[in-house]
Amino acid sequence: MLLLAMDTATPAVTVALHDGTAVVAESTSVDARRHGELLLPAVDRVLTEAGTALDAVTGIVVGVGPGPYTGLRVGLVTAAAFSSALGGVPVHGLCTLDGLAYASGLEGPFAVATDARRKEVYWARYDDARTRVTDASVDRPADIAAELAGLPVVGAGALLYPDAFPDARGPEHQSAAALAALAAERLAAGGEGFLDPQPMYLRRPDAQVPKNYKVVTPQ
Repeated sequence: MLLLAMDTATPAVTVALHDGTAVVAESTSVDARRHGELLLPAVDRVLTEAGTALDAVTGIVVGVGPGPYTGLRVGLVTAAAFSSALGGVPVHGLCTLDGLAYASGLEGPFAVATDARRKEVYWARYDDARTRVTDASVDRPADIAAELAGLPVVGAGALLYPDAFPDARGPEHQSAAALAALAAERLAAGGEGFLDPQPMYLRRPDAQVPKNYKVVTPQ
């Protein structure tokens, strides 16, 4: 097994290789505006560090979000392109929040929250680092503060709003290494728990067709 994992659903452009036992190489850069520019060099860097080539990869793991439209689709399109180039190797989708939960290592109930912009967070609740118990949602921090009161909240979204999430904790950013390790566990257990590698959008895109615009047609 050699899994290539990537996630671009958050400001972190993160890539890792996992051989079924451990992470053998990883790279993470945090830049919310350069996902398309940073992802392929990160893949190349990870493959070089591991001393292997893309055609040795037996599976691809990709974070499906939730996340902003532009950044999120960079990772998903790249994963699909690699799968096609490699003769159809499987692409395993995982919720981006699950990667942060797994990296936290927390054992009791907690939540994960990432920055959704517009003064909102993407979030979900967990029973432990491997078990999500709610669907991912998007809300204003103040609207869910009472629901999450008393729980640790992991991620950049929690750290941005300490009044709503007083027990905010790291890790702040997504890690493809954690995503790959979670995927390897699930594959070893029979391959359950993966999502279709399609973008998880929880709201409409910022770009909208203007209302009442004039249609210009040739006379």
